Amino acid sequence: MGQDQTKQQIEKGLQLYQSNQTEKALQVWMKVLEKGSDLVGRFRVLGCLVTAHSEMGRYKEMLKFAVVQIDTARELEDADFLLESYLNLARSNEKLLFQKALESFEKALRYAHNNDDTMLECRVCCSLGSFYAQVKDYEKALFFPCKAAELVNDYGKGWSLKYRAMSQYHMAVAYRLLGHLGSAMECCEESMKIALQHGDRPLQALCLLCFADIHRSRGDLETAFPRYDSAMSIMTEIGNRLGQVHVLLGVAKCWMARKVVDKALDAIEKAQDLAEEVGNKLSQLKLHCLSEGIYRSKGLQRELRAHVVRFHECVEETELYCGLCGESIGEKNSRLQALPCSHIFHLRCLQNNGTRSCPNCRRASMKPGFV
Repeated sequence: MGQDQTKQQIEKGLQLYQSNQTEKALQVWMKVLEKGSDLVGRFRVLGCLVTAHSEMGRYKEMLKFAVVQIDTARELEDADFLLESYLNLARSNEKLLFQKALESFEKALRYAHNNDDTMLECRVCCSLGSFYAQVKDYEKALFFPCKAAELVNDYGKGWSLKYRAMSQYHMAVAYRLLGHLGSAMECCEESMKIALQHGDRPLQALCLLCFADIHRSRGDLETAFPRYDSAMSIMTEIGNRLGQVHVLLGVAKCWMARKVVDKALDAIEKAQDLAEEVGNKLSQLKLHCLSEGIYRSKGLQRELRAHVVRFHECVEETELYCGLCGESIGEKNSRLQALPCSHIFHLRCLQNNGTRSCPNCRRASMKPGFV
């Protein structure tokens, strides 16, 4: 398959994907990957496959294509392609392996700074907002998307509106976590408006989930439940399994607020099955933590012990604990600091420790990295 035919087939796949014919689009792109001889076309189709699998919540497949894309970028010997592939690798590892994600984000952000690539910097900042929201450093979860929004305002005149939409969405998530619910609603409405204008179903689903979380945080469960239902409908339609986990997690918290424990546990069990299918350890960790609280309140010791054990196993597997104080990271809002080696610690622990090397890997530099 030559260069022109490769371009045509990639475009055909994009048209199918944008009309929600995802499986047909994947078939077209896989055929290009198997038969295409043009390296640039191969790189671009791998990018399409990474994005599609990300939005479908198929993170193991996403990671596989991201690794192949890096190999292709190295063959092309093009720095821009290589950094694009590092960003995709970071986004893949964000769902599976946190330290590796930070390493890739660090490389991408350093390159963006050194080469004044503001569009790449904007994309990395949105992804870092998502990363820090997951590990519960809410200050950084807000800082990075706010930085992305600044870049859109200062440099984004000719950019796609998706950059503004994504920065607003990630700001909405962070504001909600910080309890600034009015600001969260305002940002989410702005993001949803753009998503509706452009028929962006994955972003619409994320915004509906965010709306539901905002209403739940306000205690308005009657409004939250139908928003969760709408988000789940789109997540199921587009095949985003991790998105479905997050919806079920929100639904479980609603039932817990109503003290309907059986329905909460049912939602948690469904979410746990999906999280295990996807391989997302952080979601599994959060669900075990939630189950632990329920079984502790019911005095069911056998079930409680099982979830405590699995919780600590997930902490070990993800390395989500501070190497100085030993506490797990991601249980509560804490200011974190990533070192250049990408190990994460509580900021207060690093400030109090006084060591000049990383406590985990003993690398000498204690100077913080970009992330």
